[in-house]
Amino acid sequence: MGCGSGIGTCVVSETGFSAVPRAEYSRRLGELSLRRSKLRHRERLTGYSQLALAAFIVAWLLFRLRHIGATDLLLLIPVLAFVVLAVLHGRMLRAVTDCSRGIRFYERGLARLNGSWAGSGATGERFLEPTHPYARDLDLFGRASLFELLCTARTRAGEEALARWLLAPATPEEIRGRQEAAVELSGRLLFREKLFTMGEDLEAGARPAQLAAWGEGKTLFPSRVIRVLAPVLATAWVLSLAAWQLWGTTELLVLATVVNLGFSYRERMRLSESAHAVEDAGRDLKLLSQLLTAFENEEFTSPRLLQLQAQLRQRGVPPSRAIAKLNRLVEFLESAHNLFVRLLDFVIFYRLQFVLAAESWRRRFGPSLKLWLESVGELEALAALGGYTYEHPEDVFPEFVDHAPCFEAEALAHPLIPRDRAVQNDIRLDRDLQLMIVSGPNMAGKSTFLRGIGVNAVLAQSGAPVRAVNLKLSPLAVTASICVLDSLEGGISRFYAEINRLKLIMDLTRGTVPVLFLLDELLSGTNSHDRLIGTRSIVMKLVERGAVGLVSTHDLALTAIPGEIGSTAINCHFEDHLEDGQLRFDYKLYPGIVQTSNALPLMRSIGLEV
Repeated sequence: MGCGSGIGTCVVSETGFSAVPRAEYSRRLGELSLRRSKLRHRERLTGYSQLALAAFIVAWLLFRLRHIGATDLLLLIPVLAFVVLAVLHGRMLRAVTDCSRGIRFYERGLARLNGSWAGSGATGERFLEPTHPYARDLDLFGRASLFELLCTARTRAGEEALARWLLAPATPEEIRGRQEAAVELSGRLLFREKLFTMGEDLEAGARPAQLAAWGEGKTLFPSRVIRVLAPVLATAWVLSLAAWQLWGTTELLVLATVVNLGFSYRERMRLSESAHAVEDAGRDLKLLSQLLTAFENEEFTSPRLLQLQAQLRQRGVPPSRAIAKLNRLVEFLESAHNLFVRLLDFVIFYRLQFVLAAESWRRRFGPSLKLWLESVGELEALAALGGYTYEHPEDVFPEFVDHAPCFEAEALAHPLIPRDRAVQNDIRLDRDLQLMIVSGPNMAGKSTFLRGIGVNAVLAQSGAPVRAVNLKLSPLAVTASICVLDSLEGGISRFYAEINRLKLIMDLTRGTVPVLFLLDELLSGTNSHDRLIGTRSIVMKLVERGAVGLVSTHDLALTAIPGEIGSTAINCHFEDHLEDGQLRFDYKLYPGIVQTSNALPLMRSIGLEV
């Protein structure tokens, strides 16, 4: 695969892995399916063995009690065997679950390669903002969207990171870092599978927002006095108990008990709230630590991945080790639910002391939780780009240039259309050619062509490869008015929504980054006279302000605009032709103005009498 940007080979396969995605996914899917089948067979045998052993133990116990009146130590042998089988059965169930998750990873990969992925993944509709300059117009989110095609993230943090990258362009330096990371992760098939399978636990069990809030929240025990007083009072009660046992002095024991009970009653509400929060955070962090451990143990060479790993160690302790320390505290804290411990907790402050230790952990590592979650999110987003790179070996990484504005593509096609049906076209927009008026009949491919340009520009500036033989571009502020909708709830007509979008596009031309505008059937909600005047005015101002872009139209009156602007604007068109009495389209872009119209033939083809 060609790469651009000096990156080199885009698919660096792990040892033993094929660089052909479909063949490799099918092979791994077959291996995992076979392994799951064997594991399920063993798991069923182990389960039946447990049942048989349990029945044997009960029968033996009843026999010994009835005929001899007592049990013997030989019963420990089948009991011990039952415990071992229970442990093995649990491990087998977990292995079956992991296999099933791996199978889903490769099934979804094959669905993407086969073009049957729509509706099977995360749609990201919660990221869709009606006022965004291109999100709805370019099908970024929703069913069969770019986000659904790209996203393999299992955590909300990963989905949010990927959505941010699609919604806002990065700098060329940041983009090159993501490209290099995507290249490296494209060949780390087992690692990407591991992220997917481990992330499912975090997706199902953890709440990243609440976890980050807990880490940054204020402690319920801010006073240092209580950290000293709790162990002192507990020690005093134990000593008073020893004094009562040794010398029979009950006064000290009664006094210490009354004082400690009063202290426990005073702190009961704060203790209960804090203990509950610590236990919840511990469970969530245990799931997060699986992903962090996998990331820490992987060796990388690309600077962005190495930077992420270093970022995780900024406090000098790997997150997995820090989380392991909290997990031990949580385990001790959860043991306080034991009846014996609960009876003594009011006087020895067992829970309180472990809560205080957990609060100390939070003061040290809590502020890092948000960073850990963001790092996992960025890793998942990079893995999504890596998977997309691996699954599209014919696509290329764009080359970013300094002379702006620039968008020059060879054999560019829409990445959401299956490769065998996507038609390629060349396009060039720069200082010498800022505007293309695209005319053509209905269904000839004008809107799809505009969307293809926009989607590839978004992919390029997020760090992903693009559907083209070659693409050179400068940083561009992508904007579009292709699918502007009215709002019944907001009382906004389509025309008013469209002119608001045009105002937003015009405002963006005042920024430092040149605007790429993609305008489909501009101002179609008004009469032809106002439409021509309004379109001419808007387009000329965009060109004057250094923007580049395309305007598609059915109204041939608009094709006069390039003649008024000069050499920086041209006309081009799509066309149709009759074949065996039916309209056919080749979806190829031609120079000049379209000479045909197919509105009436299309109306007649569906039975409308005109």
